[in-house]
Amino acid sequence: MIEITSPARVDQKPGTSGLRKKTRHFQEPQFLERFVQAIFEAIGGAEGKTFVVGGDGREWSLDATKIIIRIAAANGAKKLIIGQNALLSTPAASNVIRKYKTDGGIILSASHNPGGIDGDFGVKFNGPNGGPAPEKVTDAIFDLTKSDVTYRMIEADAPNVNKVGPSTFEGMEIDVIDPVEDYVELMESLFDFDAIGKMVANGRTLRFDAMHAITGPYAKAILEDRIGSPAGTVINEVPLPDFGKGHPDPNPTWANVLFDAVVKRGEADIAAASDGDGDRNMIVGADIYVTPSDSLAIICEHAQKIPAYAEGLDGIARSMPTSGAVDRVAAELGIECFVTPTGWKFFGNLMDAGRITICGEESFGTGSTHVREKDGLWAYLCWLNIMAATGKTARELVDDHWKRFGRTFYSRHDYEEVPQELADKVVAAATEAVKAGSDELAKAEIFAYDDPIDGSHSANQGFRFEFPNGSKAIMRLSGTGTVGATIRLYFEKHEADEARFGDDAQDALAEVIAKTETLLGVQAKTGKTGPDVIT
Repeated sequence: MIEITSPARVDQKPGTSGLRKKTRHFQEPQFLERFVQAIFEAIGGAEGKTFVVGGDGREWSLDATKIIIRIAAANGAKKLIIGQNALLSTPAASNVIRKYKTDGGIILSASHNPGGIDGDFGVKFNGPNGGPAPEKVTDAIFDLTKSDVTYRMIEADAPNVNKVGPSTFEGMEIDVIDPVEDYVELMESLFDFDAIGKMVANGRTLRFDAMHAITGPYAKAILEDRIGSPAGTVINEVPLPDFGKGHPDPNPTWANVLFDAVVKRGEADIAAASDGDGDRNMIVGADIYVTPSDSLAIICEHAQKIPAYAEGLDGIARSMPTSGAVDRVAAELGIECFVTPTGWKFFGNLMDAGRITICGEESFGTGSTHVREKDGLWAYLCWLNIMAATGKTARELVDDHWKRFGRTFYSRHDYEEVPQELADKVVAAATEAVKAGSDELAKAEIFAYDDPIDGSHSANQGFRFEFPNGSKAIMRLSGTGTVGATIRLYFEKHEADEARFGDDAQDALAEVIAKTETLLGVQAKTGKTGPDVIT
């Protein structure tokens, strides 16, 4: 074993979902080593503990896994459970952590960010409940990295992880597992696969775009092998280190091939795409794109048609930027609806305390208490089970929901890779708008959250503006980018007039979009003529 002291650095602050940097940045000498050592020290050491390791298979994952093995062994870890070839989707990793009652897991992923040697890499720690580490842990990790870090590492090369089975390394147990098996077993315990299979046999057509990311093997095992959808249902199914040079973000911009094929040309009755690490989803049907906010609301509305949730929901939660569509469902069901900051870790306490069953974010993330992560394939299976139980199409389910609750027009505009000094000007304008108030605004605030379970306080979680006509705008900086800043703007307008349900979302939101530009001057301050991505 060797001990190396790495000098202090200030570029290892975990964001909402771990530490993300360019791949080449992670490959710098001692960068990963000191961060992994800081993880172990922040949780009270690795001595005698068991951890899960795996990720989305992006560039450098196998090399990173070997580094983690060497550091874990040097720090006295009892055992590592590792996905074969270092592969585990994020929801699958959460399940393995929970199923085998481990002390947490290290997930190698930058989620929906591009991969490859010139793309992004990421590392995050999930706790024993299977969910992302809470802020007190990520803050402790960052505090440690800001000082010299002395990391311990076994000198010998770590073993390969390409074969399933047990082995030992320097006294530490290693169990390489099939990355798909446990997850498929979990999904089968939640859903009525036989009913979905009958629906498919009776002519409903499915499609799933894995975007050359981690969910390909999972989707094939469930949709084709178990449910019986024809071969070829899952496209772009082979995980590649650079995601086939694509952008593994399941939205109408980056999953446009699936979007056009299904929404515009009706080539499948119900389809979905998932992201780099398998925790996000985009749901589309023939002639209908389902916004993530509406998808969350509709899943909750019909949850009791799914075997796992037949007895009802304890409660619902959504992130603050997610639309209020699910709030109306919660009110109808007579259950609590919590509004949290962006970041899945905020849902964990509510789940563990039994206060919520299903939760979601507008950023294409939906999940439930089956794990402590959002889960893209699970969300698609929810839709399939609901369709099988009701006999309705995706379009009919959405139309029925709007007729019952009204339509919440919603859109997110992303301004990406904005120089930090320009993003700071936008934040300053938003801060001043909250401070000064205006006759043009019915309400303005900087969102803060007090956790109802542990009492922790999270300040400065985004800016919320409400206009006199009830429309809303939210502005926040994303915590998932690796170059400059990403400014996210969210727009919402509830419509009760059924005659307007068919309006184009951007047209329906045009007034609130224009008012927000006048208020904050995002385009004027950044020099951009419009958003880089609209979802």
